[in-house]
Amino acid sequence: MNTPDDTISVLIADDHPLILAGLAALIAAMPGLALAGQAGNGARAVELYRQHRPQVTIMDLSMPVMHGLEAIGQILAFDPDARIVILTTYQGDEDVHRGMRAGARGYLLKDSSPEQLVACIHAVAQGRKFLPPEVASKLAAHTEVARLSPRELEILAHLATGKSNKMIARSADIEVGTVKFHVNNILAKLNVGSRTEAATVASRRGLLSAF
Repeated sequence: MNTPDDTISVLIADDHPLILAGLAALIAAMPGLALAGQAGNGARAVELYRQHRPQVTIMDLSMPVMHGLEAIGQILAFDPDARIVILTTYQGDEDVHRGMRAGARGYLLKDSSPEQLVACIHAVAQGRKFLPPEVASKLAAHTEVARLSPRELEILAHLATGKSNKMIARSADIEVGTVKFHVNNILAKLNVGSRTEAATVASRRGLLSAF
């Protein structure tokens, strides 16, 4: 897409028609921004990126045909310098981590203000990363918590369903004492004082979906 040198071309991808229309109208109306294309699924986003090579791509995570994370991966495989912003409903710290690990340069919530959206587009277009304060603080808090091991994630998933240590031991085929050891580690790493609180924190941070 040909645009003036000082104009930022933007591709948007979201499976909600109203959100897509709202983003398109906002970008089209903003001085210095130009709409490169609109996609309602991840596969179409990849296709339009290859066609238009926009300077910034705004990508929803949960889309049909192809998930946003897969679309990000395919775009970056095609163009390692692609500048992508994840736009999604906040569901947990793990969503932030997965998106940024996939190669996104920015992360915005769907209820972000137009000013925040525009600031993000400009920052990412200039090669900088952008995280709104509420996301950055959650990301920082998450990085302070030691990562749970695969076995601890497994135990946590069982724990979250209300299983006793004996039931978890039976399901995981390990000793009850080993379950107690893992549960204690989980509580310490999540900085919580009870199994119920651990399950709540894990659900809020998206840890349960990881197993």
